[in-house]
Amino acid sequence: MLPTLIKVNSMQDKKILKYTKDVIENMPAGWLNLTTHRLDIYDETLAKTEFIEQFETLFNDNNTEVLALKELPTAYDYIRLGHPLSCILEWVIARLNNIAPNNVISFSSRMAPILAVLRKNALDHRETRVLFKGTLPAFFDAGILRSVYGYAFDVKKVEDIEEVQVFNGSTIFISQQEDFRNFNGSPNIDFFIRLHSNLGSILLVHGESNARYIPEIQHLRRRETIAMTPVNSLAAIRTLIDNTAIDSKVNNVETNKTRVLDSIKEITGAKTKAVVASSGLSIQYAIMMGLIHHALENHQEKPIKFIVPPNCYGGTNDQARRIAACVDYVEVVDLPVDGDNDMVQSIDIILDKIAKEDAIPYIIAEIPTNPRVEVPDLLQLKEVLCKARKTRTGAAAIDPVFILDQTFCPNVHFLGEGEILSTVRTLSYVSGSKFPSGGKCTAGYVVGNSKTESLLEKIEMHLKLCDNEATSLQMELLAEQLPSMKHRITDAYKNTREFVNFIKESLPSAKINFVSEALAVIGFTPSVFSLDLPTKGNTEEERETYKRALNLKLIHKMITEIPNESKFCVSYGQLNGCYWTIPATSTQGTTKEGDKDYIVRVALSPNMNLKLHKEVFLNFVEDNCS
Repeated sequence: MLPTLIKVNSMQDKKILKYTKDVIENMPAGWLNLTTHRLDIYDETLAKTEFIEQFETLFNDNNTEVLALKELPTAYDYIRLGHPLSCILEWVIARLNNIAPNNVISFSSRMAPILAVLRKNALDHRETRVLFKGTLPAFFDAGILRSVYGYAFDVKKVEDIEEVQVFNGSTIFISQQEDFRNFNGSPNIDFFIRLHSNLGSILLVHGESNARYIPEIQHLRRRETIAMTPVNSLAAIRTLIDNTAIDSKVNNVETNKTRVLDSIKEITGAKTKAVVASSGLSIQYAIMMGLIHHALENHQEKPIKFIVPPNCYGGTNDQARRIAACVDYVEVVDLPVDGDNDMVQSIDIILDKIAKEDAIPYIIAEIPTNPRVEVPDLLQLKEVLCKARKTRTGAAAIDPVFILDQTFCPNVHFLGEGEILSTVRTLSYVSGSKFPSGGKCTAGYVVGNSKTESLLEKIEMHLKLCDNEATSLQMELLAEQLPSMKHRITDAYKNTREFVNFIKESLPSAKINFVSEALAVIGFTPSVFSLDLPTKGNTEEERETYKRALNLKLIHKMITEIPNESKFCVSYGQLNGCYWTIPATSTQGTTKEGDKDYIVRVALSPNMNLKLHKEVFLNFVEDNCS
């Protein structure tokens, strides 16, 4: 990589842009419309790299054939992390500036790239200066970043970028130019961040010494925000190709937002206004930082405990621990919930311990749990959460906030007047990439009961500070899909129950994790179940190895024999087809090894050929499990 940013020759520029234009004209429809990615053509250790390497080969061969583009490997396992269009946007910008594509990272958020550098430097005890021309973005709140996030930095306005002097630390330069083409500037700038009012931001990492930041920046994009969305990446690519201004006109934004908020209120029964974010993890990050801020203002100098199941969705686990690593008075406490562990008993024991320490308890839990699809006794849960507890000195302990991940069953009423958790400080959030949008976008939302209004104010504040609010297109897609959500949940559950019953009959030695008929009667109707296939071997290691191989064999059979419907991916709540995954290698990616679940997780939709799925599964049983 060159030590400074230089513009490549114009002939090469033209070749790059001409090739990109041809690619965009021939791109597969899924590049723009899909939010789920195939894991059978994905190597996580080569995320983005493998896609770019093979894309470079096509570029060198001037190959833009549709089939060649379709055969490119999956770039990222989740659409929010990145996708073909974000990778191509980053590639084009990198090539125009003569640097490695790995050094260019796109974000839907305009604040996230700044946060990524501040976070790493806070952990490394390295100084940071933030330079800007004109005015700082309105969402940049230096006071909160210092007092709540614990970041140390200086902010300075500059008139001429060429006059920036050497600095013993990291220099971030923020530019609110709408042009993503050229990043020429001072060699004394480490991170160039170009902000666009509607599309998001581009971060360019400058200098070989800063290459160590790239994995950390990518990981923040993975856990606390999202990549620039496909439609916005495409808009940015087109303006690079044509060298024209981006058309930022958006229609019906307020109408769509009103429809979304009204639908969420009707679905959840909650009286509070929903807060809608760019993804489930974006809203979860705002929840956690908002709660920390609230605690700082109302319970000064008291330790904060986030109580999290160790085997829940890996993003939840990892994000909680990332926050604890940055904020001295925040700690993560494991909450055993599945298998031989009872969620209610675990919460009771942990809350007693935290009460004695006079700490602030924030509980994050999934109901039903993932991937074991278990539901605790809700009356007992309410009793434990409402229980009055004492500190070691006999003072009243701080009551908990229950943060409910309701993604599997977003239709169940927990929060409205008279509902089971209406008297406990409870927040409920949902990943909108599942049932709310039917898999059409990644947005997420949070609601609360009447006891959480002040908490929601702080959550919304931090969502805006991080610039992680839902995009206009995400709101449009939610407005289209939310009204039919409850009906789709009912139909998908019927397919799932029928498939589960079929597996029980055809393979009775398998262990299936799914809700009981009794739970379904009271509203818990998920369309996902987990499957422990029967295994063989003389030792535990042999049995585990055999089972893991059998898991993959089953998935491979389903996706190859029903390629139009069965897909190896990690999502759920989709409009069509059947999704298969292994939580230990996908949704639990950063979970501790001993807490991972090497089982098959299956997600069914309301629209699929269930008869064919039964036939193929039965054929698998006859060939492998007799």
